[in-house]
Amino acid sequence: MRVDRAEEVAEGIHLYELRHPDGAELPEFTSGAHLSVRVPNGMIRKYSLCNDPAERDRYVIAVRRELVSRGGSVSLTGNVKAGDRLPVSAPRNDFVLVKSPAGYLFIAGGIGITPILSMVRHLKSTGGKFRLYYCTRTPQATAFRDELSAPEFRGQVKIHHDNGDPAQMLDLWPVLERPAGMHLYCCGPRPLMQAVRDMSGHWSPSAVHFEAFTEPEKTKAEDQPFKVRLVKSGAVVDVPVGTTILEAMRAQGHDAPSSCESGTCGTCRTRLLKGEADHRDLVLAEDEHADNIMLCVSRARSPEIVIDR
Repeated sequence: MRVDRAEEVAEGIHLYELRHPDGAELPEFTSGAHLSVRVPNGMIRKYSLCNDPAERDRYVIAVRRELVSRGGSVSLTGNVKAGDRLPVSAPRNDFVLVKSPAGYLFIAGGIGITPILSMVRHLKSTGGKFRLYYCTRTPQATAFRDELSAPEFRGQVKIHHDNGDPAQMLDLWPVLERPAGMHLYCCGPRPLMQAVRDMSGHWSPSAVHFEAFTEPEKTKAEDQPFKVRLVKSGAVVDVPVGTTILEAMRAQGHDAPSSCESGTCGTCRTRLLKGEADHRDLVLAEDEHADNIMLCVSRARSPEIVIDR
């Protein structure tokens, strides 16, 4: 793809407009979709599309420059400028906007606004019903603030700044108390999503959707190594501290479907046949914990678990 625009649009947030080098029409995408981008240092990173899916001439992504990370965002924001070329995959969607006649409730934190902005733009152009709560630290760190503060969004969008103070966080309980048949979409830092998960337990599980923009914590002080028995092959995989079940399986030549690897999309959901899991995902409902596990983030509390692989 050709980079037609590359600029900082908020404090630490860079926007990139990508077009086909020959000006050709691009593969269509749906709200919530992402691109896999090979950044200059060779890493491949996923970035959500934030423009309206009706547009076929460009893809637009926004990237937060994260200094404490594996280096993908630093490589992209520090080395890519307008006129450059970027290797980009076709769009893929793990955060699909499902039909909801009752409307949608969106909760976004920081750079988590990007997939939700695409949804908002789509619903605005098609007459869909929605409310958006957008939480950031400061006005300067709020991407797309001018657009979302415009009169056309009055009554539908609330932007809240907490100045990095937990005491100033938006009280989400009044927002989540009454589901009213809507679908809930949440994207942002994991603490925000966990808070939303904790307050939406009375919602229908099929109406609650998450996508993570930060990696889950791999290691906790109480973590212990454990074994995973794969019932179909009889293989036993050792899972050390600091390694996920999925990573340990791959290291021994066993694979499983996966996508987000942050415990939010549900692709690696697997039947748990025996043992006790330590659930760290944001997908499974409480009544699903005894019989299911997400291989990309969850661990075991028992010395061994048996899964349907």
